[in-house]
Amino acid sequence: MSFTADRLLLFGATGDLAQRMLLPSLCALHADGLVDEDLEIVGTARQPFDDAGYRNFAREALEKFMPADRRGGMATFLNRLRYQPLDATDMAGYAALADKVGTPKQGLAIFLSTAPSLFEPTIVGLAAGGLAGEKVRIGLEKPLGTSLESSREVNDAVARAFPEDRTFRIDHYLGKETVQNLLALRFANILFEPLWNAAHIDHVQITVAETVGLEGRVGFYDGAGALRDMVQNHMLQLLALVAMEPPSSYDATAIRDEKVKVLRTLRLVAPDETVTGQYRAGAILGQPVPGYDEELGKPSDTETFVAIKAHLDNWRWKGVPFYLRTGKRLPERKTEIVVQFRPVPHSIFAGRGALTVPNRLVIGIQPEENITLSLMAKVPGLDREGVRLRQVPLDIAMADAFAGPTKRIAYERLLLDLIEGDQTLFVRRDEVEAQWDWIDGIRASWAVHGLTPKPYTAGSWGPSAAIALTERDGVHWHE
Repeated sequence: MSFTADRLLLFGATGDLAQRMLLPSLCALHADGLVDEDLEIVGTARQPFDDAGYRNFAREALEKFMPADRRGGMATFLNRLRYQPLDATDMAGYAALADKVGTPKQGLAIFLSTAPSLFEPTIVGLAAGGLAGEKVRIGLEKPLGTSLESSREVNDAVARAFPEDRTFRIDHYLGKETVQNLLALRFANILFEPLWNAAHIDHVQITVAETVGLEGRVGFYDGAGALRDMVQNHMLQLLALVAMEPPSSYDATAIRDEKVKVLRTLRLVAPDETVTGQYRAGAILGQPVPGYDEELGKPSDTETFVAIKAHLDNWRWKGVPFYLRTGKRLPERKTEIVVQFRPVPHSIFAGRGALTVPNRLVIGIQPEENITLSLMAKVPGLDREGVRLRQVPLDIAMADAFAGPTKRIAYERLLLDLIEGDQTLFVRRDEVEAQWDWIDGIRASWAVHGLTPKPYTAGSWGPSAAIALTERDGVHWHE
């Protein structure tokens, strides 16, 4: 049922995500007049705030994490906020929470950002408190399980109160402008789609590199690792958008149908097609940093780096490797997609001593959003000693190309879509389960073959075996 919510209930309203992303995003949407003036926001968490106390808490968070030039509507935004303390495991507390939320005129949107162990009791409490009716939808922040089995348990618990059309699973990468631009790049330009296949593309690289270490996520990260934390969700969503067939229309069902088809064609990864690593002490941007085991305070076999050579067994991509790489304490922070085209079948310039280099499309997602297409061009001159060719880039810096529109963080788009009920940029259950099925296969292979993380120095690009993973195919990582 379609409705625009006039109540928003935030679980985990005092957590790090709420302070850094949710409150600044909602304040920005308010300041720009993008949410209805009747929208009320109720926060809940364990902390014993009253309304005034939470507004003071929110003000401090906004002053700390929101750019000064976007705080214009902060004072009136704070008036939207109310708060109800809640222990999510205490069923008796949900009646008071329901009273605080009140009776929406249009509907209620819930954003659930809690520990995975609290998902089931929270859903039970919401249903018992009358907060799971037909005019209620729920947004779920990851992690949604640690395996296919646990993911199904979480989704089954949610489905008992919220059907799929009112369940919004969040992957914040899908809210990034450049990720959404993948669809425009592919399906709004006739230039690329005829070439977007195994006949013209040699390989694809997807890199998500971080310079940070644990950053206070010790409890979660050591039980997850890079494969579950990054590959299972963000990187597989990027792969699906790159590899999907053209959807019939720009709507949630059509787009997600095509994504899940891609995920189901992922071939089981062979033992020699993955590399795992764990960082040791080194330096990032000239500053010394400790190793993972030192940060953790104990030895661990959790991977902080993973590289994978993936294959899609379908007509379009047969024989085209997708190289995935992610890790912590790498030399720079970047997320990018590299589409490497094949060389021209015959170079007419070879007899004149000129070399051609295959075209390459680089889609930068963070920290800078840009698109670069490398082309071959003739170097100016009389060519008395032969034709000279040079690779030249065609750059589209999104910040320059669209200087007028405000640059928004991903959660602004996702929260607005949750409030308005647009599921296009959210992940469907069958997508999540297809992702976990592939990831579980990789972890099972690691266990069978005794694969353990190889050490790498913080500030490097991971274990040397990750370089060998591509170079044995004649491919170099784009760095």
